[in-house]
Amino acid sequence: MSPLLYVDDDDNDLVLLQSAFKRAGIANPLHVATDGEMAIDYLAGAGPFADRRQHPLPGLVLLDLKLPKKNGLEVLEWIRSQAACKTLVVIVFTSSPNASDIGRAYELGANSFVIKPPEIQQLTELARRLKTWWLECNQFAPPLPVPSPRAS
Repeated sequence: MSPLLYVDDDDNDLVLLQSAFKRAGIANPLHVATDGEMAIDYLAGAGPFADRRQHPLPGLVLLDLKLPKKNGLEVLEWIRSQAACKTLVVIVFTSSPNASDIGRAYELGANSFVIKPPEIQQLTELARRLKTWWLECNQFAPPLPVPSPRAS
């Protein structure tokens, strides 16, 4: 069961997503990063995220755009520049319906762009669809090897 990484700085959105996931029967482990730099550190296995048993590389990232420290587009650009993350499924999950954000996200390699629904019922339905397509039908690429640091 592939872990998921949710990148969002809004505690209320996290609580709603967790509730929708529970209602939709999504049991995948959900890890959370609350800003862009934390998301990059998590994905890089840096600092407090170095233990991959506790902080495994996710199969799918739900990425908000409006984040502190580094915005979601910067995080997405970083993800696609890393050999170990090139095949990672990234779904931009944001409240911004801005056409330029949508276009830029796809240019940077987003697999999908979804507008956060305002109601829990709609969010639950979205979670069911995410489960059916991305977690049940989709075949994730095998993890790419992470290069080991050079000895000095």
